[in-house]
Amino acid sequence: MSRVPRWLSRLGTRLADMGQRWEERRAEAEKEHAEPEPEPAAAAQASAPAEGAAAPTVVRPDPAQAVPWGVRVAAEAGWRLLVLAGTLWVLMRVISAVQLLVLAFVAALLITALLQPTVARLRRYGVPRGPATVLTAILGFVVMGLIGWFVTWQVMENIDNVSDQVQDGIDELRRWLLDSPFHVTDKQINDIAENLREAIGANTEQITTAGLEGVTVVVEALAGILLAVFCTLFLLYDGPRIWQWTLKLVPAAARPGVAGAGPRAWRTLTAYVRGTVVVALIDAIFIGLGIYFLDVPMAVPLAVFIFLGAFVPLVGAVVSGALAVVVALVTQGVFTAVMTLVVVLAVQQIEGHILQPFILGRAVRVHPLAVVLSVTAGGLVAGIGGAVVAVPLVAVTNTVVGYLRSYSQEALRQSPQPHGATATSIAPSPPNPPSDAH
Repeated sequence: MSRVPRWLSRLGTRLADMGQRWEERRAEAEKEHAEPEPEPAAAAQASAPAEGAAAPTVVRPDPAQAVPWGVRVAAEAGWRLLVLAGTLWVLMRVISAVQLLVLAFVAALLITALLQPTVARLRRYGVPRGPATVLTAILGFVVMGLIGWFVTWQVMENIDNVSDQVQDGIDELRRWLLDSPFHVTDKQINDIAENLREAIGANTEQITTAGLEGVTVVVEALAGILLAVFCTLFLLYDGPRIWQWTLKLVPAAARPGVAGAGPRAWRTLTAYVRGTVVVALIDAIFIGLGIYFLDVPMAVPLAVFIFLGAFVPLVGAVVSGALAVVVALVTQGVFTAVMTLVVVLAVQQIEGHILQPFILGRAVRVHPLAVVLSVTAGGLVAGIGGAVVAVPLVAVTNTVVGYLRSYSQEALRQSPQPHGATATSIAPSPPNPPSDAH
């Protein structure tokens, strides 16, 4: 057998030595990585810079992580609320700039909600849409015009008699105050009357200016009435196509929800307007009969005013009832005024606790606090017109918001569950198992 050359034996020995040294270095490196954390004292001594050495670099945390979680949530909600408040402010400024247009269109919507069932009934009888719309509009506006003419005629016919009764009532009220236990003297009554005359004389210019402004308001009211009539005709005739065109302005993703909320909002508005008309008519009839039998003058105009005041919930009933009581007081005396107050309160209590829940139903009922706040806000923004439309707007908004909430929840439940790689990527990772401490 041949002998192995010496150079080959030396090469094998060197390769073995190099492999052994490599294994030793790798073991030392693994030992350094697996070395446990030093004790606090040793770590403090190790971290303390030596004399003359440079200070270590301080690692600062992320600023977002340094802010407390509650402050971050408040900031996120705060800037979103600011955006919403700014949007609402701009919207209110735009509405104030075109207030006449907005009120006329909203009035047209309310009148359309009242008259549209008549158009639908005529359509079911085979009348074409155009003649059905014209007949309904003529009938509705003729009835409104006749009511206005009748009220004006009653006021003009009774104004002289009422002025005499007012003077007699003031004299009777004066005698009652003199004989009352309040110890009111004739001099005090004369001083009050003199102060009223001086106040009227000192503010003659303001009264004249208010009268001129009243003429402007009348002109604007006539323009608004004509615009409301024009809008009502088109809404009665072409309402479905106008709604379909409005849906095209909505983003495609939100269009199905809005398409479902629209008919429900319209049903709510229709139920509110028809129910309010029925309730107001009952109030006007029974209170009007009460003050008629109490021999209060202008019972019919007062009944019509009570009917119109019922369209402003809570506030309108109080104002119209107070007017009837004041007229009874200054014309018929204290006893008749007290009896008028009893009639007004009795009818309004029956209307508020029995008629409204039964006629309006639960779908359009609004909490009294929401009614007061919405009427006040509407009155501050747009006067009497804003107070009239505030409550139906709140009722419709409540219906729309409730439907959209239910629609979004139903859409989330019916959305297909992810599967495959997508499901794996979005699935929550299981928590790490706790390590066994020995």
